[in-house]
Amino acid sequence: MAGAASALFLLDIKGRVLVWRDYRGDVTSVQAERFFTKLIEKEGDPLDPVAYDNGVTYMFIQHNNVYLMTASRQNCNAASLLLFLHRVVDVFKHYFEELEEESLRDNFVVVYELLDEMMDFGYPQYTEAKILSEFIKTDAYRMEVTQRPPMAVTNAVSWRSEGINYKKNEVFLDVVESVNILVNSNGQIVRSDVVGALKMRAYLSGMPECKLGLNDRMLLEAQGRTTKGKAIDLDDIKFHQCVRLARFENDRTISFIPPDGAFDLMTYRLGTQVKPLIWVEAQVERHSRSRMEIVVKARSQFKERSTATNVEIELPVATDATNPNVRTSMGSSTYAPEKDALIWKIKSFPGGKEYMLRAEFTLPSITTEESVPERKAPIRVKFEIPYFTVSGIQVRYLKIIEKSGYQALPWVRYITMAGEYELRLV
Repeated sequence: MAGAASALFLLDIKGRVLVWRDYRGDVTSVQAERFFTKLIEKEGDPLDPVAYDNGVTYMFIQHNNVYLMTASRQNCNAASLLLFLHRVVDVFKHYFEELEEESLRDNFVVVYELLDEMMDFGYPQYTEAKILSEFIKTDAYRMEVTQRPPMAVTNAVSWRSEGINYKKNEVFLDVVESVNILVNSNGQIVRSDVVGALKMRAYLSGMPECKLGLNDRMLLEAQGRTTKGKAIDLDDIKFHQCVRLARFENDRTISFIPPDGAFDLMTYRLGTQVKPLIWVEAQVERHSRSRMEIVVKARSQFKERSTATNVEIELPVATDATNPNVRTSMGSSTYAPEKDALIWKIKSFPGGKEYMLRAEFTLPSITTEESVPERKAPIRVKFEIPYFTVSGIQVRYLKIIEKSGYQALPWVRYITMAGEYELRLV
């Protein structure tokens, strides 16, 4: 087993210790001061979440105005402890709505109780907020007999309690894909990938066994089957801890006992080049030194049966531009001087359509011919396309098996949205 964490520190933005939990007795608060000194020395450089100094390894993340840091004198699994720190953030947000210095100061008793349960002798233990909330109550004056820990803490399924009961058993599965694209000023795609997630909300009684089938190429080829649609190759797959990894490695079957409520069942990435779903072209013309015009064309490059909703195109304009006069063939526009941008909003953008925007601005400041052109921000695009995925991923089946044999309704929904979607002008 990998080495354990010696202590966990929660620090404010100035490096002062807010909460300190010592697990092994081989570090002191002096280590927190040394950590912050190292952090200040690295300011301005890309911050490495792992640092080493004088026999102690520091691993940290920042959330709002709080640093979460573990210190260890052993050779520990850095990725495991960094993931643990992110889970600590999720648990604290579940209890306090938001993790900030103020919420830690107001709830330090509960914070210590949680840290005692989430880590034992430096080893991560229980990080499911719903399970922890069953036996760690935020109300300090609860006049009840001390409760025993729920069965989930003492059995193999640590993410789900026994005895859960619903009148109506339902499962909601959202396949959400974010498209990241960067296009240079020549119209060439510099970066293109798709990041996807299977987001599930399970409201099921008992201890159900779920099986999920996708149009995964390796699975279909292993079974000697073909599908009417296209099979896909998934990259960088990451599963929730409830998925039986050995089963997936053997026959590519996603089998699991789901946690109660909302969770991310799986995330994946597709590195194949993607054609921009919404293409934007902009031409900037200066008719005189005091007037400029922007002509923008937006074209949807997906099939007509799909429709993009909540489309928002952020067009950069000169910092000294004023008095916008805007005409659009579809949607509405607003001038956002705080962003030096014109925001073009289109509620519904069907596939295979093209819309135009024409805007005139007044330039009150006069510049010389030799002046250095200002740096132009990229065009940024936001959108959502329901019932559509770029990768072509499909849920072939979602089976729910439970000893009592009840009927459950699975609901599957697909949606594609813009991630980091930028088109550069210059």
